[in-house]
Amino acid sequence: MRSVFLAAAALVVASSGAVELASPFADGMVLQRGMKMPVWGWAKPGEEVDVSFAGAVRKAKAGADGRWRVDLPPMEASKERRELKAGDRVVRDVVVGEVWYCSGQSNMALPLVGDNPRGRDRNGSLVAQMTHRPFIRFVHTKAGVKTTPQARAAQPVEWKAFSPETLRSGFSAVAAYYALELYAALDVPIGLVGVYRGGSRIEPWVPNEGFRAVPELKAFAEYVPVEGKAFSKDALLALCPNIIKSHLTTIFQPSVHWNAMVEPWAPYAARGMIWYQGEANAADGEIYAAKMRALRLGWAERFENPSFRLYFVQLAPNGSGPVALQEIQQRFADKEPNAAIAVISDLGNNSDIHPNEKEFVAKRLAVHALKRDYGFKNAKDESPAFESWRADGSKAVVRFRNAEKLYVYNKDFSGWANFELAGADGAWKAAKIVNLKKRKWSNGKEFVSGEIEDGPEIVLEAAGVAEPKGVRYMHSRPWTGTVYNEVDLPLGPFHAP
Repeated sequence: MRSVFLAAAALVVASSGAVELASPFADGMVLQRGMKMPVWGWAKPGEEVDVSFAGAVRKAKAGADGRWRVDLPPMEASKERRELKAGDRVVRDVVVGEVWYCSGQSNMALPLVGDNPRGRDRNGSLVAQMTHRPFIRFVHTKAGVKTTPQARAAQPVEWKAFSPETLRSGFSAVAAYYALELYAALDVPIGLVGVYRGGSRIEPWVPNEGFRAVPELKAFAEYVPVEGKAFSKDALLALCPNIIKSHLTTIFQPSVHWNAMVEPWAPYAARGMIWYQGEANAADGEIYAAKMRALRLGWAERFENPSFRLYFVQLAPNGSGPVALQEIQQRFADKEPNAAIAVISDLGNNSDIHPNEKEFVAKRLAVHALKRDYGFKNAKDESPAFESWRADGSKAVVRFRNAEKLYVYNKDFSGWANFELAGADGAWKAAKIVNLKKRKWSNGKEFVSGEIEDGPEIVLEAAGVAEPKGVRYMHSRPWTGTVYNEVDLPLGPFHAP
């Protein structure tokens, strides 16, 4: 079905007779280093097209549908501004570096700079006015919905370099900070493709190939998006029984954002994607992990990159306490070698689902890429996570992985952390950390420093719990994280058993 729609679009383009390049190939573009680099477009059926870049020359012949494609060989990163030629078409100022897609819903869409103080990054305007990075370039794709895969972007692609002017255009704060971190560490060109939409669910971002790759999502693979009067709220509700009622519209159907916004880029080579989404799927339960698998597998197939990375953000605490989805996100990351999670349990705002300190978020995403993709082997990129626990009389001893030592940070020096213990009656009681170190001020008065003795173990006790039967963290108001490992990465919510 995909090939039918794309072929029809290609024939329309090819009818003009001139050689055409696909949407991503525009002045100022960044090509992905170290991988084959697909270049494609349309011409008259049977026409031969010569493609050249950086000394590499490849020939293609347009098929019956007018489509042609070549794969340029893997190349080293380069800031040299060169030309890519296809037939008589010339793309100028082309560099080679690292390409990342940036997708999700409103927390990814939240801009670096904006007019609304409640809907922008806290420090974005300050950062933007000081940022001139001609070798960090981005594309901000306009939000769209299509029931069938599109061969071309709805609007001409315009690559922009980071500058005080371009960064005021509403581009994602998380993506901008992510690029700045990578550029500072790697000193190679960075290309960002922003494909995101506020309020979107995960299903519209998954190509049909992704649904087909996950057996428990067979019904999603068989669903056919429709428009207008053909749309059935009941059909979408049957597919997504926990969907928010206001989401029973055509724009929340499976694959429709992929079709409109991402398909025109496939298979443009990239290292992977950063992803910040989940608020709209918070009621999904365990099926959300399957949808995350479909997301990564689908993008990996369409971008012809089996190791396509998916570095994503765990939902921050907010007024509704999305603990169930947070734990599901962690379990998905634990099982998927090509994915990693950025825990932001300490950055939430219980009055706002959009925390505005996006630089922290980006740093926690970037350390995954530096460690796993760019040779920073000694970097520690994982947050502490629950490993095991045991009862010791009236105390609970909890052990964590991804930590040589732990600490608690509170502005009030209280040593408070959102742990709870349950006894035989199953009632949860607020617990305190027993093995917190104390220090003394110069006047001899003691205070809680936040350091925890015994390395990666925390010892807890709770009034009214004589023999602990269960332990949990961040399952009660204010759902705030205050525990960190030695590289300042926070502990996320968990419960046991």
